[in-house]
Amino acid sequence: MNVWIAIALTAVGCYLAKLLGLLVPAGVLERPLAQRLAALLPVALLAALTAQQTFGDGQHLALDARGAGLAAAALALVLRAPFLVVVGSAVAVTAGVRALG
Repeated sequence: MNVWIAIALTAVGCYLAKLLGLLVPAGVLERPLAQRLAALLPVALLAALTAQQTFGDGQHLALDARGAGLAAAALALVLRAPFLVVVGSAVAVTAGVRALG
């Protein structure tokens, strides 16, 4: 498939998704279930993206330094550390595991 055809199809798909969102009646968006889903969906998508980028390696599962960094970040979050400390600990642990391995 030509790259420009893929780009055009993606642009049309994005436009249609936006149009579909604008056509939804306001009453549907005000329901408690819709509001809960709208609040939780970004968190679920970010978690899925993080898991895929951390543990995915093409078609295989990869358990390497990225997993250790994610575990360090999760521990820092549980301990309610500031965001920069969370990121810094993930970077330091990942670098340390890579240096040792």
